Amino acid sequence: MPSKLILDCSKTLKKRGLTIAFAESATAGRLASEFSLCPDSGGMLKGGLVCYDAQVKECVLGVDPGLIQQFTPESEEVTRELAFRLRDLISSDIQVAVTGLTTPGGSETPQKPVGTIFIHILIKDRSVAIRKVFEGSPEQIVLSAADLAAKTIMGELETM
Repeated sequence: MPSKLILDCSKTLKKRGLTIAFAESATAGRLASEFSLCPDSGGMLKGGLVCYDAQVKECVLGVDPGLIQQFTPESEEVTRELAFRLRDLISSDIQVAVTGLTTPGGSETPQKPVGTIFIHILIKDRSVAIRKVFEGSPEQIVLSAADLAAKTIMGELETM
């Protein structure tokens, strides 16, 4: 069952006639999955792409390998690029890209520990970047990221 935040976001999107698409790395499709479980999913969810590995970011989404090498696959810069590249692949009103570190073994550093999540959301002409460090298991981190994305989308739509 999706969280209340995701259910509310889904209802808001449906009510406004807006569609959403996802490019997911750290969350590996969980955001699209959570939104797909909402009663309103058929009217607002366009689809998603899991780009967990850097090669998928490069080969499928067209992210410059130099950008990934310079900033790491889990970075604000790469996440922003994923959102803009997604816009060209899946026609939707809202694009959400997520990267981050849910387990050790990636590009973690003392400044970017495990639990760091980057979200980039495009809504029409708005571009919203989020960096947040979550605590907990990998699943808790992923679900927290999904809720933060939903909450951010609703907050942005309230000001439009």
